Amino acid sequence: MQSVLRVLYPPQCISCGTLVEETGALCGTCWTETPFLDGAVCDSCGAPMIGAVAAGDLCDQCLTIARPWSRGRAALAYRDNGRRLVLALKHGDRLDLARPAARWMARAGAPILREGMLAVPVPAHRWRLLRRRYNQAAVLAQALARVSDLEYLPEALVRNRRTRVQDGMGQEARFVNLSGAIAPHPKHGARLRGADVLLIDDVMTSGATLAAAAEAARAAGAREVRVLVLARVAKDP
Repeated sequence: MQSVLRVLYPPQCISCGTLVEETGALCGTCWTETPFLDGAVCDSCGAPMIGAVAAGDLCDQCLTIARPWSRGRAALAYRDNGRRLVLALKHGDRLDLARPAARWMARAGAPILREGMLAVPVPAHRWRLLRRRYNQAAVLAQALARVSDLEYLPEALVRNRRTRVQDGMGQEARFVNLSGAIAPHPKHGARLRGADVLLIDDVMTSGATLAAAAEAARAAGAREVRVLVLARVAKDP
Protein backbone atom coordinates (compact mmCIF):
# COMPACT_ATOMS: atom_id res chain seq x y z
CA MET A 1 0.00 0.00 0.00
CA GLN A 2 2.79 2.40 0.93
CA SER A 3 4.57 1.73 -2.37
CA VAL A 4 1.37 2.45 -4.27
CA LEU A 5 0.93 5.74 -2.39
CA ARG A 6 4.54 6.72 -3.14
CA VAL A 7 3.85 6.18 -6.85
CA LEU A 8 0.62 8.17 -6.74
CA TYR A 9 1.97 10.84 -4.38
CA PRO A 10 5.77 10.91 -4.62
CA PRO A 11 7.60 12.80 -1.84
CA GLN A 12 8.19 16.47 -2.55
CA CYS A 13 10.58 18.99 -1.09
CA ILE A 14 8.78 20.72 1.76
CA SER A 15 10.03 24.07 0.51
CA CYS A 16 9.89 24.12 -3.30
CA GLY A 17 7.95 20.99 -4.27
CA THR A 18 10.76 19.28 -6.19
CA LEU A 19 10.65 15.49 -6.01
CA VAL A 20 12.82 14.08 -3.22
CA GLU A 21 13.54 10.62 -1.83
CA GLU A 22 11.89 10.98 1.57
CA THR A 23 8.70 12.58 2.86
CA GLY A 24 9.33 15.72 4.89
CA ALA A 25 12.73 16.42 3.37
CA LEU A 26 14.38 19.36 1.62
CA CYS A 27 15.86 19.04 -1.85
CA GLY A 28 19.60 19.65 -2.23
CA THR A 29 19.15 23.23 -3.41
CA CYS A 30 16.76 24.21 -0.61
CA TRP A 31 18.97 22.48 1.95
CA THR A 32 21.94 24.64 0.96
CA GLU A 33 19.72 27.74 1.16
CA THR A 34 18.49 26.87 4.66
CA PRO A 35 20.76 28.40 7.33
CA PHE A 36 21.02 25.64 9.93
CA LEU A 37 22.81 26.72 13.09
CA ASP A 38 25.27 23.83 13.22
CA GLY A 39 28.39 25.65 14.36
CA ALA A 40 29.39 27.55 17.48
CA VAL A 41 26.40 29.19 19.16
CA CYS A 42 25.54 31.19 22.26
CA ASP A 43 24.64 28.86 25.10
CA SER A 44 21.75 31.10 26.17
CA CYS A 45 19.94 31.98 22.95
CA GLY A 46 21.46 29.87 20.18
CA ALA A 47 22.74 32.83 18.14
CA PRO A 48 25.73 31.98 15.92
CA MET A 49 29.16 32.89 17.25
CA ILE A 50 32.55 33.00 15.60
CA GLY A 51 35.75 31.24 16.53
CA ALA A 52 36.39 28.74 19.28
CA VAL A 53 33.52 28.85 21.77
CA ALA A 54 33.81 27.26 25.19
CA ALA A 55 30.89 25.61 26.95
CA GLY A 56 28.61 28.25 28.40
CA ASP A 57 29.89 31.15 26.30
CA LEU A 58 27.35 33.91 25.61
CA CYS A 59 26.78 36.29 22.71
CA ASP A 60 27.03 40.07 23.20
CA GLN A 61 23.26 40.45 23.57
CA CYS A 62 23.00 37.79 26.28
CA LEU A 63 25.94 39.37 28.11
CA THR A 64 23.96 42.61 28.40
CA ILE A 65 20.45 41.23 28.99
CA ALA A 66 19.63 39.08 32.00
CA ARG A 67 17.80 36.03 30.66
CA PRO A 68 15.27 34.38 33.00
CA TRP A 69 16.17 30.99 31.52
CA SER A 70 19.37 28.98 31.88
CA ARG A 71 20.20 27.72 28.37
CA GLY A 72 18.75 27.97 24.87
CA ARG A 73 19.13 26.80 21.29
CA ALA A 74 17.73 27.53 17.81
CA ALA A 75 17.63 25.28 14.76
CA LEU A 76 17.81 27.93 12.02
CA ALA A 77 18.84 31.50 11.42
CA TYR A 78 15.82 33.61 10.53
CA ARG A 79 16.87 34.51 7.01
CA ASP A 80 16.78 33.10 3.47
CA ASN A 81 14.93 29.79 3.35
CA GLY A 82 14.82 29.64 7.16
CA ARG A 83 12.61 32.72 7.15
CA ARG A 84 10.44 31.39 4.32
CA LEU A 85 9.81 28.12 6.17
CA VAL A 86 8.91 29.89 9.43
CA LEU A 87 6.46 32.21 7.65
CA ALA A 88 4.90 29.27 5.80
CA LEU A 89 4.26 27.53 9.11
CA LYS A 90 3.11 30.69 10.89
CA HIS A 91 0.91 32.29 8.25
CA GLY A 92 0.56 29.78 5.42
CA ASP A 93 -1.22 26.91 7.18
CA ARG A 94 1.76 24.66 6.45
CA LEU A 95 1.29 22.45 9.50
CA ASP A 96 3.06 19.66 7.62
CA LEU A 97 6.30 21.54 8.33
CA ALA A 98 6.03 20.87 12.07
CA ARG A 99 7.40 17.33 11.92
CA PRO A 100 10.62 18.10 9.98
CA ALA A 101 11.02 21.33 11.98
CA ALA A 102 10.79 19.31 15.20
CA ARG A 103 13.56 16.99 13.98
CA TRP A 104 15.81 19.98 13.28
CA MET A 105 14.98 21.47 16.67
CA ALA A 106 15.69 18.19 18.45
CA ARG A 107 19.08 18.01 16.77
CA ALA A 108 19.97 21.62 17.61
CA GLY A 109 18.61 21.25 21.13
CA ALA A 110 20.37 17.98 21.94
CA PRO A 111 22.90 19.68 24.30
CA ILE A 112 20.12 21.17 26.44
CA LEU A 113 17.44 18.47 26.35
CA ARG A 114 16.98 16.48 29.52
CA GLU A 115 14.91 13.41 30.25
CA GLY A 116 11.67 14.27 32.03
CA MET A 117 11.43 17.82 30.69
CA LEU A 118 8.02 19.34 30.05
CA ALA A 119 7.60 20.75 26.53
CA VAL A 120 5.65 23.99 27.06
CA PRO A 121 4.69 26.27 24.14
CA VAL A 122 4.68 30.03 24.41
CA PRO A 123 0.93 30.76 24.59
CA ALA A 124 -1.07 32.79 22.11
CA HIS A 125 -3.91 35.09 23.10
CA ARG A 126 -7.38 33.67 22.49
CA TRP A 127 -8.25 36.38 19.95
CA ARG A 128 -5.15 35.59 17.93
CA LEU A 129 -6.06 31.90 18.07
CA LEU A 130 -9.50 32.69 16.71
CA ARG A 131 -7.99 34.60 13.81
CA ARG A 132 -5.12 32.20 13.01
CA ARG A 133 -6.87 28.98 14.16
CA TYR A 134 -3.71 27.51 15.69
CA ASN A 135 -0.69 28.45 17.78
CA GLN A 136 2.43 27.59 15.80
CA ALA A 137 4.46 27.34 19.01
CA ALA A 138 2.07 24.67 20.29
CA VAL A 139 2.22 22.78 17.00
CA LEU A 140 6.03 22.75 17.21
CA ALA A 141 6.04 21.80 20.90
CA GLN A 142 3.72 18.85 20.30
CA ALA A 143 5.83 17.57 17.39
CA LEU A 144 9.05 18.04 19.36
CA ALA A 145 7.62 16.19 22.36
CA ARG A 146 6.89 13.22 20.12
CA VAL A 147 10.33 13.25 18.52
CA SER A 148 12.21 13.70 21.82
CA ASP A 149 9.94 11.63 24.08
CA LEU A 150 9.00 14.56 26.31
CA GLU A 151 5.71 15.31 28.02
CA TYR A 152 3.71 17.95 26.16
CA LEU A 153 1.93 20.46 28.39
CA PRO A 154 0.08 22.93 26.11
CA GLU A 155 -1.99 24.72 28.78
CA ALA A 156 0.66 25.41 31.42
CA LEU A 157 0.83 29.12 30.55
CA VAL A 158 -1.73 31.64 29.34
CA ARG A 159 -1.45 35.00 27.64
CA ASN A 160 -3.74 37.10 29.80
CA ARG A 161 -3.87 40.21 27.66
CA ARG A 162 -3.50 41.13 24.02
CA THR A 163 -0.18 42.60 22.99
CA ARG A 164 0.70 44.69 19.98
CA VAL A 165 2.40 42.99 17.04
CA GLN A 166 6.10 43.51 17.67
CA ASP A 167 7.32 43.87 14.09
CA GLY A 168 9.30 47.10 13.85
CA MET A 169 9.61 47.57 17.61
CA GLY A 170 12.96 48.20 19.25
CA GLN A 171 14.34 45.93 21.93
CA GLU A 172 13.16 48.00 24.90
CA ALA A 173 9.67 48.44 23.44
CA ARG A 174 9.34 44.69 22.94
CA PHE A 175 10.07 43.99 26.61
CA VAL A 176 7.61 46.68 27.73
CA ASN A 177 4.96 45.28 25.38
CA LEU A 178 5.28 41.76 26.86
CA SER A 179 5.70 42.75 30.51
CA GLY A 180 3.15 40.82 32.57
CA ALA A 181 1.36 39.48 29.49
CA ILE A 182 1.98 35.79 30.25
CA ALA A 183 1.07 33.98 33.46
CA PRO A 184 0.75 30.44 34.82
CA HIS A 185 -2.58 28.83 33.96
CA PRO A 186 -4.87 29.08 37.04
CA LYS A 187 -5.36 25.30 37.02
CA HIS A 188 -2.68 23.65 34.87
CA GLY A 189 0.16 25.96 35.92
CA ALA A 190 0.59 23.91 39.08
CA ARG A 191 2.14 21.17 36.93
CA LEU A 192 5.22 23.35 36.53
CA ARG A 193 6.14 23.30 40.23
CA GLY A 194 9.49 21.57 40.63
CA ALA A 195 9.65 20.71 36.90
CA ASP A 196 12.35 21.16 34.28
CA VAL A 197 10.64 23.22 31.59
CA LEU A 198 11.52 23.49 27.91
CA LEU A 199 9.84 26.56 26.43
CA ILE A 200 9.11 26.30 22.71
CA ASP A 201 8.50 29.10 20.21
CA ASP A 202 8.86 29.60 16.48
CA VAL A 203 11.16 32.65 16.44
CA MET A 204 13.34 34.50 18.93
CA THR A 205 14.18 38.12 18.16
CA SER A 206 14.93 40.11 21.30
CA GLY A 207 13.82 37.30 23.57
CA ALA A 208 11.09 39.42 25.17
CA THR A 209 8.30 36.90 24.57
CA LEU A 210 10.36 33.99 25.85
CA ALA A 211 11.44 36.08 28.84
CA ALA A 212 7.81 36.76 29.78
CA ALA A 213 7.00 33.05 29.44
CA ALA A 214 10.08 31.99 31.41
CA GLU A 215 9.26 34.41 34.22
CA ALA A 216 5.73 32.98 34.36
CA ALA A 217 7.09 29.43 34.50
CA ARG A 218 9.46 30.39 37.30
CA ALA A 219 6.63 32.13 39.16
CA ALA A 220 4.75 28.80 38.97
CA GLY A 221 7.68 27.11 40.70
CA ALA A 222 9.59 25.58 37.76
CA ARG A 223 12.96 24.22 38.88
CA GLU A 224 14.74 25.20 35.66
CA VAL A 225 13.67 26.77 32.39
CA ARG A 226 15.40 26.29 29.05
CA VAL A 227 14.30 27.53 25.63
CA LEU A 228 14.27 26.05 22.14
CA VAL A 229 13.09 27.83 19.00
CA LEU A 230 12.86 26.99 15.33
CA ALA A 231 14.63 30.17 14.23
CA ARG A 232 16.76 32.92 15.76
CA VAL A 233 16.92 36.48 14.45
CA ALA A 234 20.57 37.43 14.82
CA LYS A 235 23.38 39.24 13.08
CA ASP A 236 25.98 37.13 11.36
CA PRO A 237 28.97 36.67 13.69
